[in-house]
Amino acid sequence: MYTYRIEQAIKAASVLHQDQLRKGSVPIPYITHLIATMLILHDYTDDENALVAVLLHDTLENTDYTIEELTEDFGKEVATLVSTVTEITHEGEVKLPWLDVKKNYAKRLRKGPIEAVMIAAADKSHNFRSTVDEYFTDHNRFLKDFGPNLDARLEAYQSIANAINSRLSDGIVHEFNHTFKEYKNFIYDVQKTLEKID
Repeated sequence: MYTYRIEQAIKAASVLHQDQLRKGSVPIPYITHLIATMLILHDYTDDENALVAVLLHDTLENTDYTIEELTEDFGKEVATLVSTVTEITHEGEVKLPWLDVKKNYAKRLRKGPIEAVMIAAADKSHNFRSTVDEYFTDHNRFLKDFGPNLDARLEAYQSIANAINSRLSDGIVHEFNHTFKEYKNFIYDVQKTLEKID
């Protein structure tokens, strides 16, 4: 499925994230994550708004693009989906703890549009797969890049997994659960490495 709106979303995402890179040993442009996430999602839906939104799902969180600009450029439905999967990191001037940010995200998934839940599943599936691929043989670099609080990491993503599984019973949820299981096994291996260091 390829439409004018999807082309416009690819262009917008490319410009908005143009100076951003994925974490890892090789400087991969951030847009690769957005395209990969769209390809995962497209295996399970042809909904144009969802495919546009998944390309833009990190714009409100990681760029200067505003909800007003997003709504004007791509419509209210896309803006609703993107805002649902945007992590809220501050309450006023107060920065929220990382675990609270993830748990609040999970709460929004329980109430948001089902397409937003599918976007979250695709997003996390790609993140889990990328993390395992990148750090599978280099646990120390994972700890350097993401920190040593592995229990909080597992708790956070389990809350998101619970929310996704409470809303989805077929399709993309199976891919999500498979990649999450691989990610958890990877974290357990990293924990063993951390115990050796201690």
